[in-house]
Amino acid sequence: MGIASLDDLLKQRSGISGKRVLVRCDFNVPLKENEILDTSRIQAALPTLKKLSEARAKIILASHLGRPNGKPTETLSLRPVAKILSQLMGITVKFSDKTIGQVTESLCSNLKDKEILLLENLRFHPGEESNDPGFAKDLAQLAQVYVNDAFGCAHRAHASTVGVARYFEQRAAGDLLLKELEQLETIKSPTRPLFCLLGGAKVSDKLPVLETLAPHADVLAVGGAMAYTFMAARGHTVGDSLIEKDQFAEANKILDAAKSAGRKFLLPTDHIIADNISTSAKTRIVDEIPNDGIAVDIGPKTSSTYALEADRASTIFWNGPMGIFEIPRFAGGTKKLAQAVADSAGQSVVGGGDSLAAVNAAGVSSHINHLSTGGGASLEYVQGLPLPGVEALE
Repeated sequence: MGIASLDDLLKQRSGISGKRVLVRCDFNVPLKENEILDTSRIQAALPTLKKLSEARAKIILASHLGRPNGKPTETLSLRPVAKILSQLMGITVKFSDKTIGQVTESLCSNLKDKEILLLENLRFHPGEESNDPGFAKDLAQLAQVYVNDAFGCAHRAHASTVGVARYFEQRAAGDLLLKELEQLETIKSPTRPLFCLLGGAKVSDKLPVLETLAPHADVLAVGGAMAYTFMAARGHTVGDSLIEKDQFAEANKILDAAKSAGRKFLLPTDHIIADNISTSAKTRIVDEIPNDGIAVDIGPKTSSTYALEADRASTIFWNGPMGIFEIPRFAGGTKKLAQAVADSAGQSVVGGGDSLAAVNAAGVSSHINHLSTGGGASLEYVQGLPLPGVEALE
């Protein structure tokens, strides 16, 4: 992979001391009433930011937050991020309420060594997601060096991840982005046995990665609603559980591919079912789902089977919850697997918002080898797909 690291930039004779460095971060954090609910993505950026500060760079941060559809949206402002970042960095992080323009250019020009300026939400400008050349050029004019540390956006060909890179001779990957690539490479070329645990609602959402991992993983275990599409495709009764009938043929192909490759493909053997999807629903454990039952989580026997595979594995990749994780009563299987992955001696990589929330809720995040900040990007990289944000650094 022919991309420079931040350390490579620091070793160059020209260096970055005293230079304005534009850093594409991923501060797409969960917000509620302007309060940040989880600071994990902000904290993940700290190693790169501290290294730049120690090198006496003038640091300009750019990120998106949510989906404002190219229009300024007060509830999606990055201002709360500047507040938290100030606390974490131990300095006052300046904030520009515009992404580009004369005021922003002036703020950038007047930065002193080691100072940090956070730009307003990139997606307030319609040119960000369309990779508009004019917007990319305006961003590039703010700095002399470009560092992409936003792995969670590396699969997006946006102005701040792709378009802007061409304007910089000095461009590099930040420490977080490189760490993500290195850790996910262990899934593509694993120490075996490789155990992959995939959950979520829809087979269609993860069809490509299922096709890749079914013949690749020694054991692939599936949970969440998408497990019931596989079961229904094989003729099992699934009651009123969420399924995708139009994915039956694809599901059968994936199951057959795993069998042909001599791989183990695990589906739930018992289930938590409910009479409705609510916090007050009546639940019970069943081996066979009745016609009026709705599967909301994997059962205890399934949890134990999956946990045993995690214990046996040398490498583990987990993406997606085992049930309707948003409702605590339906989160038992997901939390048990979080503990099992943490207890395993294998190299573990966990990605996806709900999976990260599960390991945090279980209090075991410090026992996971790598918590990926990019659910979609991690799935695409594991599939072997090119990441535009990484290719732009080459």
